[in-house]
Amino acid sequence: MSRISIAAESALQDDVRGLIKELNATLLELTPPEFVFHMTAEQMAEPDTTVFIAREDGQAVACGALKRHADGVGEVKRMYTRPSHRGRKIGAMIVERVEALARQEGLRRLVLETGDQHPAAWTVYERAGFTRCGAVLDYPDSKWSVFYEKQLTPSSRHSP
Repeated sequence: MSRISIAAESALQDDVRGLIKELNATLLELTPPEFVFHMTAEQMAEPDTTVFIAREDGQAVACGALKRHADGVGEVKRMYTRPSHRGRKIGAMIVERVEALARQEGLRRLVLETGDQHPAAWTVYERAGFTRCGAVLDYPDSKWSVFYEKQLTPSSRHSP
């Protein structure tokens, strides 16, 4: 089994755009379009967002992002692992990188919205110490969404 590497990268690369396209298609299979909160590659490339890409043998196999909001809040966004690479804890590794960066930048809280049909995602977030909560940021409270949060205490010894 090859080693997985994870790094902050641009969302504007062709292979990353391919991952985003797969993620969007997967979400639309499970959730009505009006309750799917996509970010385009261009939005993911904005300065308030850092995208982490997991690669194996140079191929992009998973992604996730930290989007910064006001008041010390960070949001976990665009988490996706290709089906061929699921079960290898790659999502957990990306969440660790997102959290480490959030702590390094002094964010006080991480939040996220995920779908009601994503129990594998819930497991990743719960194992990382996230707890379910009510609607966050400007997301509508609906039966299609599950929300999580995690309080952070800043640390000076974490790196992204």
